[in-house]
Amino acid sequence: MTKTKIITTGGAGYIGSHTAVALQEAGFEVVLIDNLSNSNEEVVHQIAKITGTTPRLEKVDLCKEQEAFACFQRHQDAMGVIHFAALKAVGESVAQPTRYYHNNLVSMLHVLEAMQKHNIPNLIFSSSATVYGQPDQLPVTENTPLQEAASPYGQTKQMNEVMIRDAVHAGEIPQAISLRYFNPVGAHDSALIGELPIGIPNNLMPFITQTAIGIRKELAVFGGDYDTPDGTALRDYIHVMDLAEAHVQALQFQLEGKQNEKYDIYNLGTGVGSTVLEVIHSFEKTSGRKLPYRIVDRRPGDVAMIYANVDKAAKSLGWRTQRDLDEMTRTAWKWEQYAREKMGS
Repeated sequence: MTKTKIITTGGAGYIGSHTAVALQEAGFEVVLIDNLSNSNEEVVHQIAKITGTTPRLEKVDLCKEQEAFACFQRHQDAMGVIHFAALKAVGESVAQPTRYYHNNLVSMLHVLEAMQKHNIPNLIFSSSATVYGQPDQLPVTENTPLQEAASPYGQTKQMNEVMIRDAVHAGEIPQAISLRYFNPVGAHDSALIGELPIGIPNNLMPFITQTAIGIRKELAVFGGDYDTPDGTALRDYIHVMDLAEAHVQALQFQLEGKQNEKYDIYNLGTGVGSTVLEVIHSFEKTSGRKLPYRIVDRRPGDVAMIYANVDKAAKSLGWRTQRDLDEMTRTAWKWEQYAREKMGS
C-alpha cells in the first residue's frame, strides 16, 4: 500500500524533526525540505533510529525560486505541506528586520506558488502566539483581535497568515490551517532529537540546559518587574511532542474531509501560563541541579504574559496536551546531556 506523502519545510529543525517522527509513526511518507541554516543533517539518521524509517532530505533554500520549484516538482504527488521553514528568534528579528522579512515572506510565497502549480491540496502553517502581540485579555482565543506584533518575527507570522488566507479565498490552494502555537520546549523521550540551536540560544529552555551543563556562566532572566505572580514573564509552554502530534491530528482532519472552513486557525498550548522562575524551579527539581541565574533588564520585543484558550483544538481536532511542565524540563535536560556527550563536550 502506498503511503501518503507529506512535505515538511524546515523539517530538519526542532519542531519539524519531532513532527517528522509523529508523521512517520502515523504511517505517512515524509519529505524534509531544509537549507540546514539552523539544523543538522544528522537529524535524519536520528529520526530513522526512532521510527525505523529514514525520511528523504532535500537540501533546498526555499527563498531561491528555481530550487524551490524544482523540489516541489519532484514531489508533486504530495498530499500536503507543513510549512515550518522560517527564521524564528524574536530578539534577532528586532536587530535584523530586513533579513527576517525577506526569508520568512519569500519562502512562504514560493511554497504557495509551488502548491498551486502542482495542485497540492492541503497546507498546515506553523504560526505563532506572537501574532497576538500583547493582548488586552487572557487567555487568548482564536477570535482575540490581533495587536501590532511586538517584533518583526511576529509581523512575518501575521503577514504569512494573511498571504495564506488570501490564497485560499482566491481558490489558489484548496484549504489551509494555521496553528498558532505558544512556547515549544522539551525533547523526544529517546533523547535522540531535541532543540540544539546554533550559536547563542534565543529561547529559554536551551539557555537553561546550556547553563546547567556549564556552557553558559549563568542564565539571564529578562525582566523581573512584570505584572505577573513573581515579576518574570509568563508564557504557555507546550511539550514539542504534544505539538508534533497536533500537526498530525490537523493533517488527518484535512485529509478526511472534516475541515469545514477553507481557512481555519487553532491555538496550540496547554492553556496554563508558567513564569520564567517556575520553569527554572521545575528544571531544578527534574535535573537535581541548582541553576545560576540573574534578573536583567527586559528584552525588546517580549510581551509580559500570554497563554492560550485551547478549547477549539480540543473540540474540532480532538487534541489536548498530554505532558506537563516537569516532563518538558526533564526531557530537555536528558536531550542536552545526550547531545553534549555525543559531541564530546
